[in-house]
Amino acid sequence: MTTADYVALALFVFLWVALNWITGSASFFSRTSLTLAMNERRREWIYNSLRRDLKMIDTQILSGLQNGTGFFASTSIFAIGSCFALLGATDKINAFFSDMPFIFNSGRAAFEIKVAGLACLFGYAFFKFGWAYRLFNYCTILFGSLPMREEALLDPPGAERAAERVVRMNIIAARNFNAGLRAIFLSIGYLGWFLSPYVFMATTVFIIVVLIRRQFFSDARLAIMDGDMP
Repeated sequence: MTTADYVALALFVFLWVALNWITGSASFFSRTSLTLAMNERRREWIYNSLRRDLKMIDTQILSGLQNGTGFFASTSIFAIGSCFALLGATDKINAFFSDMPFIFNSGRAAFEIKVAGLACLFGYAFFKFGWAYRLFNYCTILFGSLPMREEALLDPPGAERAAERVVRMNIIAARNFNAGLRAIFLSIGYLGWFLSPYVFMATTVFIIVVLIRRQFFSDARLAIMDGDMP
């Protein structure tokens, strides 16, 4: 491991933490992030469900959220297994890298550390997806406790409190899901470390720029914005 490796790893961690903060609890260039804007749409969805008795479409949406989370959790497990397979083929991969030009081969120990870091990245994603799956399950249970339309009209404050519980749980579940998804995206940038620390820094910055663009400057963000939201 060289100084450039440590610098690249520190940059990766710093940008990852900064991205989580920017997208989840701050504005960027006075623009609301896609994540925060979607939180408001989640609130609108749950409150609108109080006005209808037939809630099959709502349960289908919740089921879709949970199934998508389960898919990514399973994918993370397979990725972790692939990392252990890489550790078993360290000598072959090092020999392959040694014969390739323009690739910085830092030796067996450094390669194993990089693979272990990649496994930790996927492990983090798995725990985030797993927890999000559980929280979406809780959200479904809380949604089932919502009053019917006539009951909500008789007790608006109680209906609002019940809806707000569902909203908060849904937002927390989505926050964990998004954290796992960001880890998956950043793992693509992490792969650059196997070529060289400089490629690692470049790919990390590239992934961060792409994710920031999607959060603050994408067509998807514009599609869900209200006129009063920056």
